[in-house]
Amino acid sequence: MSEQEARANQDLTASEHSDDPVLDRSLRPDHFADFVGQEQIKSNLRVFVEAARQRNEPIDHTLFCGPPGLGKTTLALILASERGVTLHSASGPAIEHKGQLAALLTKLEPNDVLFIDEIHRLNATVEENLYTAVEDFRIDIVNGDGPYAQTLQLPLVPFTLVGATTRTGLLTNPMRSRFGYVARLDYYPDDALRLIIERSAGLLGLSLAKEAGHELARRSRGTPRIANRLLRRARDFAQVLSDGKLDGSTAREALERLDVDEAGLDQMDRRYLTVIIDHYDGGPVGIETLAAALSEPRDTLEDVYEPYLLQRGLLARTARGRVATRHAFEHLGKKQPTGTQSGLF
Repeated sequence: MSEQEARANQDLTASEHSDDPVLDRSLRPDHFADFVGQEQIKSNLRVFVEAARQRNEPIDHTLFCGPPGLGKTTLALILASERGVTLHSASGPAIEHKGQLAALLTKLEPNDVLFIDEIHRLNATVEENLYTAVEDFRIDIVNGDGPYAQTLQLPLVPFTLVGATTRTGLLTNPMRSRFGYVARLDYYPDDALRLIIERSAGLLGLSLAKEAGHELARRSRGTPRIANRLLRRARDFAQVLSDGKLDGSTAREALERLDVDEAGLDQMDRRYLTVIIDHYDGGPVGIETLAAALSEPRDTLEDVYEPYLLQRGLLARTARGRVATRHAFEHLGKKQPTGTQSGLF
């Protein structure tokens, strides 16, 4: 297998990697019964899987949308597991030409699942060749050049395409319309995160106090991946600084040393808000100005840091720029200036 084909078959894109990918995969549930949260989506998928099993057909093409770490890849794995078929994984930017796409599609067995992560990053040529594959289960191969070129239609077995994207707006309308079910994953409430943390602690063989589980859950930014990451780091502190049991005080000490505050904000989140408040009187300030002040690319600010700040009501996007809200001033212990637009929030 060539290097490019190997890249095309990688399990996850860099944006989906955790700090301990092997352990992260070991904590993933294999069945719907073990998957916590996203109840409506989970309920719908159960129906689709059972209907496909009864008809001996592939599950309809499915698109999972939402921020990183909410379980898009896990749900794709569960779909294949519950249907009793094999999941083949690839990432959008790694499929560089239609030859790599053809190699992926021709090795599929009937009813298999092809999972493409960051599907919005497929190049235009590959995406156009994927249209006929998902609709008619065939792929067109051009043989020869010039007037002697011939188009060969290569039949494919029926399969399920499962796409995952963190940027739904960048997915083209023709691609989005070819999915039979589009599921938008939301951030998890604290109670659901606590159940995830308790399950993960059991798999890790960690004695977890209820207070510690609650403390970790409310600082996990509504994201299971972050919850599991904080749990693993807190386990390290419990093992070295305590008796191996993770109680409330050890969890709080671990989170403080990891620089995660009570709202789940890390050092970069607070720095983002502090620049708006201290340098620009709470805003409004343009995103390009913030990117320069923080020495971070604009895309990183928009995709990584802003979604959670917006969800928590700490930041507002206006036509004139970003504005720190009243809650941001209160959270950081800053005095809110009068006569600024930030006073409206």
